[in-house]
Amino acid sequence: MTTTSYIIAPLPPTKPVETVAVLRKAAEAHRYLAELKGVAGTIPNERILVDTLSLQEAKDSSAIENIITTDDEVYRSDYLTMAFTTPAAKEVHRYAEALKLGFDEVRRSGGIGTNMVLRVQAKLEDNDAGLRKLPGTVLKNERTGEVVYTPPQGHDTIVELMNNLEAFLNNDALMDADPLVKMAIAHHQFESIHPFYDGNGRTGRIINILYLVRCGLLDLPILYMSRHIIQNKADYYRLLQQVRADGNWEPWILYMLEAIARTAQQTIGLVKGIGALMQQYKQRLRTVQPKLYSQDLLNNMFRHPYTKIDFMMRDMDVTRITATRYLNLLVGMGLLQLVKVGRTNFYLNGKLFELLSTGSTQPAR
Repeated sequence: MTTTSYIIAPLPPTKPVETVAVLRKAAEAHRYLAELKGVAGTIPNERILVDTLSLQEAKDSSAIENIITTDDEVYRSDYLTMAFTTPAAKEVHRYAEALKLGFDEVRRSGGIGTNMVLRVQAKLEDNDAGLRKLPGTVLKNERTGEVVYTPPQGHDTIVELMNNLEAFLNNDALMDADPLVKMAIAHHQFESIHPFYDGNGRTGRIINILYLVRCGLLDLPILYMSRHIIQNKADYYRLLQQVRADGNWEPWILYMLEAIARTAQQTIGLVKGIGALMQQYKQRLRTVQPKLYSQDLLNNMFRHPYTKIDFMMRDMDVTRITATRYLNLLVGMGLLQLVKVGRTNFYLNGKLFELLSTGSTQPAR
């Protein structure tokens, strides 16, 4: 489907978008989001979910753009020391840091401004290229090379449309509609503006999560939407184009609401699994090594599926000798597994790693 002549109209849409089917699907998505918000609040330290799930979302969102890496490569990397196993793992960590930067700003300011989006995109891409200034950007079919869509070319037009999108994201009076419906519309608009030279898909998916936080539907940026999009990637791009071709919003909005509902369901299970594992580890520590147990120690084991001596020193503010002793005791208890990669010792929380990778604590067959 080719729509090179599509002219972007400012938001909000002039046609009704909340059909009976859309409102029914939105109600289902809200139920699961509310449950996810509650379940997330049972984890004692928010950084456990933010750090682990942001990397999962980053890995899958990057994979949509053909930046492919593995869970091992991602979790063995460390953004703070700029130690990365592969270039793709570095891209994934930059995405996660961009997501966390945006989350911190939304929680502090309560809004999603163009300047904040520029900072998120700069972190993601590791450059300050900003909004497109030069013409020539087109979107092509990866298989055939055919131009399927030409976004706005003029810098002034891009700025004007981004200012309109900012108002739409922050001024609830502009459109009296369900916030999930508005999120779907805003995502389509951002991807159609295509304001950056690169990273538009990933930045747009970060904005989705931030908008849910901005609207109070989530307290943490943990909705794990990109895996669903990967599994339904052809529909994602087809329906983006279909709105441009025929102006019918319903199929696109239903797709996004389904993604939210299914993703929230999966993430509820994941968070519950993390909570149950933490309780198991806590009970084992208190029974076998009561003097070793602390909440900070438990938090470290669950923030880093592959932890290291340096991570434990940093998280718990202990010496290298103390951190090494703690980790060796945890290995002796069978809670962690020593994994040597080159000259580096990693300490793998195998059950957590399997849960994050597969959704199950049973090793993959």
